[in-house]
Amino acid sequence: MKQIDRTFSVAPMMDWTDRHCRYLHRLISKNVLLYTEMVTAPALIHGDADRLLEFNQAEHSIALQIGGSDPYQLAQATRLGCDAGYDEININIGCPSDRVQSGRFGACLMKEPELVSECVSAMLEASTGAEITVKCRIGVDEQDPKEILPDFIDKVSQSGVNSFAIHARKAWLSGLSPKQNRDVPPLDYNLVHKIKKDRPEIEVILNGGLQTFNQAVAEINKGLDGVMIGRFAYHNPMEILGNADSLYDANIKKKSVTEIINEMLPYIQNHLDSGGRLNQITRHMLGLFSGQSGAKVWKRTLSDEAYKKGAGIEVIQNALKNALEKQNI
Repeated sequence: MKQIDRTFSVAPMMDWTDRHCRYLHRLISKNVLLYTEMVTAPALIHGDADRLLEFNQAEHSIALQIGGSDPYQLAQATRLGCDAGYDEININIGCPSDRVQSGRFGACLMKEPELVSECVSAMLEASTGAEITVKCRIGVDEQDPKEILPDFIDKVSQSGVNSFAIHARKAWLSGLSPKQNRDVPPLDYNLVHKIKKDRPEIEVILNGGLQTFNQAVAEINKGLDGVMIGRFAYHNPMEILGNADSLYDANIKKKSVTEIINEMLPYIQNHLDSGGRLNQITRHMLGLFSGQSGAKVWKRTLSDEAYKKGAGIEVIQNALKNALEKQNI
């Protein structure tokens, strides 16, 4: 089994971390761990698993995140993920959406550590090479995280899993939308650090609220095993992911935005030749110039042109030309 380095990872995000997004992120960083969008175990078992599990070999190391609460279904989904070649399979115990709750998985399972332990045991037994990990919250609703999180970690880790990505916010299962659940409940990084300090044998990855590369490094340097960043890695990939490889190799050379874009063009052309649309990929590229001059014209050119029928890579080349001209003013 390949040992995965989780020092830095990009969080699974619905509608965002699809295969095109991940391919872009892999060009920016060769080391960060990439996650799929969450897919439910029943969708994999009864749906088009080949389509749902599709990824480019360049994306390794890559983790599949699945949702569910039936140990048998999760074992089946794990086998499918292993057959597809994923390096890690992660169970979602953090999503607070109504749809997830109605299916009895996601953050509501923070209330059922024994069931989570059964699920993880089934996944571990079914795995034929992928590491099994857990992504969770620090608690839900009226739970006291200082009481329930240590108990949750201890019970679930007894199943044999030893890597937890912890979103350092409670989830409110009623009264807050999924979007509000990413911002409104207060962060408690200290509790996550205490979990690691008290359980040094467990890998603890911090998720939630991290906005800059330097902030992420500071948390790692306090004793955590790694960090997981979502929205800010997506919206400002060059600042976050463009610097992440320095954690693995201090001498590594950071690529320029122009290099990244030019490396994307063959991939994009192949997608177009296969019948895909340009904006299916360019929507993930809008943040490449974030924080730089030229960012507005880059985003505007792609937003105005990439969705049009027959749009090709010349749209990207023109957007890049316009952005670089702004930088040279």
